[in-house]
Amino acid sequence: MLNNRKGFTLIELMVALTLLVILAGALYGTYFSVMGAREKGGVRIEQRRELANTLGKLHSEISSAYFRSTNKKLLFVVEDRDSFGKPASVLAFTGISPPRIDPAPSSDLTLVRYSVQEKEGVLTLVRESREPYLDVSVKSYPYPVMDVVEGFLVECYDGGKWVKSWDTALNNRLPDQVRVTLTMKGGEVFTTIASPRITP
Repeated sequence: MLNNRKGFTLIELMVALTLLVILAGALYGTYFSVMGAREKGGVRIEQRRELANTLGKLHSEISSAYFRSTNKKLLFVVEDRDSFGKPASVLAFTGISPPRIDPAPSSDLTLVRYSVQEKEGVLTLVRESREPYLDVSVKSYPYPVMDVVEGFLVECYDGGKWVKSWDTALNNRLPDQVRVTLTMKGGEVFTTIASPRITP
């Protein structure tokens, strides 16, 4: 009687084990590649959302800018600055603010200031605001609206050309249009153009 047992030889087991290790390694690498790409995509989407919110807020606030030459507390000022060769404008203006729901006394105007802060070579766009009629000793604190920017450029259209500086103390009026350009890390450029629409 013949011994007809079927089984695997040691070589067959080693080949199968080698194939299993190669397959597991490929799946492992693919999984972490997909997860890394997904994480980067999520960060990029979040940056785009932050950018859209910032440009939208700038557009609406500039559109609500208010100036009257008889009131010295009202202003619209753009300063042309740079930080290590990158545009870092300062934008300060008085705008109409939405009504408040709390009973604290307040006016319907807000002094808003956008500027760029530099720390260890990284530029951050910050915003601060306060009531124009409060005591100047009441400090307003800037908070970041865009964490990492490569440039923040504000230009004003005076009816004939775009200029990088504006001061209502000298011009005695608001610009016709305001162009805000944000340069993101990697060189991507995004722009919004707003027209102050509030007239006294």
